[in-house]
Amino acid sequence: MKVKLIAYTPDGAATIAKAAKLCYSPVGVDGIEEKLDEAEIARFVAMLADMGHASPMEHISFTFAVEGVSRVLTHQLVRHRLASYSQQSQRYVRLDQFEYIIPKAIEKDEAAKARFIQSMEDAHKAYEALSDQLKTTYIKELVAGGMEEKKAARTAEKRAIEDARYVLPNACETKIVVTMNARSLMHFFTMRLCMRAQWEIRDMALAMLKEVIAVAPEVFRQAGPACVTGPCPEGAMTCGKIKEIRAFYKEELWKRP
Repeated sequence: MKVKLIAYTPDGAATIAKAAKLCYSPVGVDGIEEKLDEAEIARFVAMLADMGHASPMEHISFTFAVEGVSRVLTHQLVRHRLASYSQQSQRYVRLDQFEYIIPKAIEKDEAAKARFIQSMEDAHKAYEALSDQLKTTYIKELVAGGMEEKKAARTAEKRAIEDARYVLPNACETKIVVTMNARSLMHFFTMRLCMRAQWEIRDMALAMLKEVIAVAPEVFRQAGPACVTGPCPEGAMTCGKIKEIRAFYKEELWKRP
């Protein structure tokens, strides 16, 4: 898995502070900017977090490039609606030898791993066979309809992989670019850093958090699963590790090497 922050709002904490102060100030933004220094920005952003005044966080955004993840992960990811996504297309990109993600539990079990890999190889063979078979059929149909042969081959290729992709597994590796505003990102962390979240998206969420605290530490000082700033919301399904989790997100994560 590779997670890289490729763009973000510069001076995000200052932007949040200006937006929030404007709500309560009789003066305009010029007057607000005159009174803002780094210490005041940090103090005000921390106060907003304590108050739960989250709407000013919507004025800054972060864009990540993510590679080496499965379609299982991205099907969960796109359920977070207040975000923008650009994903590698299986409709336009032919996967001549697709990569795949092996779940950790399967990786540890030799028999399970062997069966898993065999199923991936079988899926790839089916994908290749269907792609070739459908392409041949489409070329004949298009040429018979009067299309020039080279153009028919290009069109047939696209149509073939469009249908052949139905046999590709959820484990298939994919790439995606994700943009979220800071408020949506905080909610994403609350949900997906929980120990009950699926392991792969939890790993990605932690990698994303490490990226943003490097550039906007004041904004994400309280980021983490829900139990970091309040009681565990999972009830009887709690992981029972609240002390360890709080120690990690409040202390260990912020230690510099």
